[in-house]
Amino acid sequence: MSSHLPIRATIREDLAAAMERDPAATSRWVVLLTSAGLHAIWLHRVAHRWWMRPGWRWPARLLAYVSRSVTGIEIHPGAHIGRRFFIDHGMGVVIGETAIVGDDVMLFHGVTLGGTSGQRVKRHPTLGDKVMVGAGAKILGDIHVGSNVKVGANSVVVKDVPTGAVATGIPALYRFPQLEVGGPSAEDLMYADPAIFI
Repeated sequence: MSSHLPIRATIREDLAAAMERDPAATSRWVVLLTSAGLHAIWLHRVAHRWWMRPGWRWPARLLAYVSRSVTGIEIHPGAHIGRRFFIDHGMGVVIGETAIVGDDVMLFHGVTLGGTSGQRVKRHPTLGDKVMVGAGAKILGDIHVGSNVKVGANSVVVKDVPTGAVATGIPALYRFPQLEVGGPSAEDLMYADPAIFI
């Protein structure tokens, strides 16, 4: 995961990521003013910085609560989120305290990065870079989802997924996409709908 950027640079990056990945985004101003996913991640970035300061955990939790109330997206301030993170639509996304999310990750509404343990341990998933998680998918437990992975809508992932795979189903099974010679490359399909690989 990359290091912190100055706030203005981070805002520009997040905004550019939203414009690139959301086909409904026609204007930076509209996205800036109306994208709940962007507002949630910006409030999270502030809450996370507070969370990392001694004695600032309760204000961080309070800010996370306000963010959830306004955006419908719950991100625990302890979660580590990478650069250019984008949540499309957003409503119902839950990201737990010990989750780690890489760079260039995209989630759709209803996604849960949840825990399976009541112990105070690493209990939420780790996502690599350039992961896309479809609407309603649940990724549960201290598992690792490799980079360039796609998780299908409404899938339930409870085991590690290797880099480059597509995971679909309940419980999710993974396989590697078979790319046609002369067809789109894996890079071209980075944010493609995982359903096309089924």
